[in-house]
Amino acid sequence: MSKPRIAIVGGGIAGIAAAHRLVEISRERGQGLDLQLLEAGSRLGGSISSERTDGFVIESGPDSFISEKPAALRLCERIGLASRLIGTREADRRTFIVHDGRLHPLPDGFLLLAPTRFAPLLSTDLFTWRGKLRMGLDLLLPRGRERDDESLGSFVTRRLGREALERVAQPLVGGIYTADPDTLSLAATMPRFLEMERKHRSVILAMWRQQKQAAAAAHTGSGARWSLFVSFDEGMQTLVDHLARRLPEGVVRLRTSVAAIDRDAGAWRLEMTGGARFAADAVILATPAHRAAGLVARLDDALARALGEIPYASSATVSLAFRESSLPRPLEGFGFVVPVVEARGIIACTYSSRKYQGRAPEGHVLLRAFVGGALQGQRFAEDDASMVANVRRELADLLGIRDEPLLVRVHRHPLAMPQYQVGHLDRIARIETRAAALPGLYLCGNAYRGVGLPDCIRSGEEAADAVFARLAAD
Repeated sequence: MSKPRIAIVGGGIAGIAAAHRLVEISRERGQGLDLQLLEAGSRLGGSISSERTDGFVIESGPDSFISEKPAALRLCERIGLASRLIGTREADRRTFIVHDGRLHPLPDGFLLLAPTRFAPLLSTDLFTWRGKLRMGLDLLLPRGRERDDESLGSFVTRRLGREALERVAQPLVGGIYTADPDTLSLAATMPRFLEMERKHRSVILAMWRQQKQAAAAAHTGSGARWSLFVSFDEGMQTLVDHLARRLPEGVVRLRTSVAAIDRDAGAWRLEMTGGARFAADAVILATPAHRAAGLVARLDDALARALGEIPYASSATVSLAFRESSLPRPLEGFGFVVPVVEARGIIACTYSSRKYQGRAPEGHVLLRAFVGGALQGQRFAEDDASMVANVRRELADLLGIRDEPLLVRVHRHPLAMPQYQVGHLDRIARIETRAAALPGLYLCGNAYRGVGLPDCIRSGEEAADAVFARLAAD
């Protein structure tokens, strides 16, 4: 019996996770596979890349993953990487907000969209008294009317007021999705807040109750083992490298670009750039949606159109290293976010060397600024020199750092972040229905049901599970 031939297009974390899961299942079941992981670039990992130089660990893309979603942690445990996970430093886990040219600590108990403690809210000068009273009104407001979807901006403004949106929700959510909150689908990104309103009426009241439950769980020893964000001792590249080493020799084919996909007599035909062809029994597309749209155009025009309708934003990171003596005052917290209403040239800055151990040698600091996104696309269009100069001006103004950096790294991620706009879930339902009508074709990645690393891993592994389920049924 011939081995099933499986092709995975795209070597980012979703594609690698899919390939690893296929190999994992094939070994468990003793079923051979002819597997090919086709990556157009010269390396695996997509936006994940870690540079280790002179004692610094510099991340080009994500510097961590969220521990609340289990897929990434479970994968690390299965492949023996759990011992190399590190949490954020225990001390001073604070985030700051830029307001009127100064850094203000996010009030204790403020969780993403809403406050859970009133004393810190009342004492902060991040909000006006009018804004504080408007947030408190959430405790009295009735439930909103049922609707198909709502933007995050609309929801926060409706429940908590404009100041809560502009000064906290927008910059914090912008740091996660690089998105415009007035177009971002709440149901697709943060459905738990919709559920809070439906179940408890008040978002603040719901969060109070959740905090009490979390405190009780921690008291009984059943709380979370890890901090909310975790990384690897030598950077996020650790996961990519470890997964790649676990794949059989010959599976990974770099610098191999797929130009088109066809289906002929029940088999899939992949046409490479340059004319070479590859036949497969199943295909997993682990590419951005706009790239997948071009690949499936010959198969289903409606599917291609729906995939192409998912918008993307571009962003960049600028990492700079300094001696601690260059800082006029010690850094506090893990970094700061910048509301778009502040009209500044960056959207956030992480103090990498404070957030995780081992990111900079003794006596040095490593900072990473974020540029671009859906609301500042013009900043991404700047050349590297202009971008770095702009970042240095902002750091000089906000942190007082004026010395020349010891090193600078600019990493660009063009059209890398899908925008889950209002109506996203309906579009994904249409995409999944159309894709299901093409037996043996599977989609995975950050364009569909979650943008974070655990979401991508889950998506890739689910695609691999679906491949094997179909093979077993045939």
